[in-house]
Amino acid sequence: MNSDTEDAKFAALYRGNLVPLHVILVGLTWILHDYFVTLEDEIFYIWQQKRNIGKMMFLWVRYYSIALLIFDTLQIHIFSIPGITSDNLCVAIDSVVRIVGAISLWSVEIVMQLRVYALFKCSKKVAVVNVFLFAGSIAGFLWISAHNAARRKALIADAIRLPLPGCPDVHSGIEWAQWIPATAYEGVLFSFAIYKTLESMMDKMRRGHSDSLHSILLRDNILYFLGVSCLLVFNNLMVVGVTKIPWFSYGPFHAALGVFTTRMLLNLHKAASSSVVASTTSWRIATRQERSLTWQAADLPPLSFGSTADSRSTDIS
Repeated sequence: MNSDTEDAKFAALYRGNLVPLHVILVGLTWILHDYFVTLEDEIFYIWQQKRNIGKMMFLWVRYYSIALLIFDTLQIHIFSIPGITSDNLCVAIDSVVRIVGAISLWSVEIVMQLRVYALFKCSKKVAVVNVFLFAGSIAGFLWISAHNAARRKALIADAIRLPLPGCPDVHSGIEWAQWIPATAYEGVLFSFAIYKTLESMMDKMRRGHSDSLHSILLRDNILYFLGVSCLLVFNNLMVVGVTKIPWFSYGPFHAALGVFTTRMLLNLHKAASSSVVASTTSWRIATRQERSLTWQAADLPPLSFGSTADSRSTDIS
């Protein structure tokens, strides 16, 4: 019976280790495909800009996400080679993968803080609240990571002896709570976006129109927060162990985060560029009309200020 239990445990671990090997390729393919699809827009709307925080944040999120997926893919497939892994190496790489993934999420959350800051007309109170909660979510993540890493080594050491493709797919301690601080903070940012959306809807009903840039900012914020919140909840469900969802690795999450954010920023740059072009075109049309009226006035014959009687007497003579 003990042998059957060990065999079942080994089979489950083996199947669990095979899933990330295939799923990570899907994430890498997705982010590379999106990169080449949107590269033309990036060249036109991003590369031509002068150096500013918006451009630097876009390039950082874009290329860090791609580098992160390449790292995930290489790490998972290299570690699947027999004889590469050890308990110490698996514990170390597990912490590294979590930290580099968290850096991606924190970078995007900084972008979202700036967008919320802009939505609230550069309110210092909103900025202070967001920075404080953001720091709290980082501290919570790091504490949970350290707590789990201290207990993870024993689990990995127990399973590393098995001929598995890569590090054992085991979860320890309160790992299910790993992304709860980030999820809670996303909920706060989402609440800010919802509040501004409702305020914008009421304003639109009163005035009958709304600013296009403002509308795009709100729409993309709502879609982003919904998407990322669902991904964070899905990550927790994969780890919690009570569902039958296998561990996919962080690859799909990293890819989705990069794609969502770059698309969101590109939409904003497109809208801003369209607004500038529209205002410039309107100014040029108005200038041309003014010049046309001036030229027409210059072509008219000179006005005569003499009386009608004088004109008639001149004709008779």
